[in-house]
Amino acid sequence: MRRQFYVPENPGGHPLLCVWPPKGPLSLLLRILIPGFIFCLASSSLAGQDAAPASEFKPPVTRWWLNTYANVRLSDRLFWVAQTHLRRTESPSLDFAGQWAQIYNRHALSYLVDDHFSVSLGGVLRINFNGDQDEQNEQRTVPEWRIWHEYLWAQHLWRGKVYHRVRLEHRWTRGYETNAEWKFRNRWRYMFALKQPINRKHLEVGAFYFGPEVELIMQSGKSVVGDPLEDLRLHGSFGYIASTQVRVAAGLMYSFGQVADDLGLYKQNITLRTHVYYTPDWRATKRKLPGIHLRE
Repeated sequence: MRRQFYVPENPGGHPLLCVWPPKGPLSLLLRILIPGFIFCLASSSLAGQDAAPASEFKPPVTRWWLNTYANVRLSDRLFWVAQTHLRRTESPSLDFAGQWAQIYNRHALSYLVDDHFSVSLGGVLRINFNGDQDEQNEQRTVPEWRIWHEYLWAQHLWRGKVYHRVRLEHRWTRGYETNAEWKFRNRWRYMFALKQPINRKHLEVGAFYFGPEVELIMQSGKSVVGDPLEDLRLHGSFGYIASTQVRVAAGLMYSFGQVADDLGLYKQNITLRTHVYYTPDWRATKRKLPGIHLRE
């Protein structure tokens, strides 16, 4: 059964008619991705259930992430995604930011299919830092390579927005030993997020907003035996829209996931997250430039 309802647009605009379930390419994409996602969860979970020991949770680790997100508009529908994530973790002498954990460099090209749906394809270089500095025969840092593609659907809800994000990552990782072998795994990620304004009627310049998120990250591959749950993230943040191109946010995230090669053991993390979002419009910049006259 298909249901229609109206939701508010920006001030001065017309109401937007929304249809659920969605039609067109989004409907086809969801019909393909959701069954595949469920199959991955079920098959991975059944792989080691016969010998699964009693569950045990490790003490939580504190971390601090500084994330920058740039969405450079190249044309009416094409964007260049450029993200840098600086991640630190606790050390014996300092919580949250005692030592380096990872540095991310994520890039992609993103195509805006319509006003509510976009697809992205790109690559990631992540530098992993070895937290065990007592090991003499291990490297201080190792790279991690990824190819990722993302499907993002946004919809107006009340005065704010709701987001559904499906991201698939194909990753190559290795240990810190000098001759460690590369391992290939797939990551299956789904995130549900809300953004609701606090002091304004809409998400507009000058608005403070509250943004809760929940993300499930599963993994699969030959090296994944009985530990398909990599991370379940619960994140709440407060943000501020400074201009049409700049937005900042900060929040706290609790997450837990299975530890590789140790069935029944779960890791926990408490992460302070700070975000800077920047959206330069190169398309608009080009239009502002004066024309070049080749002849009088």
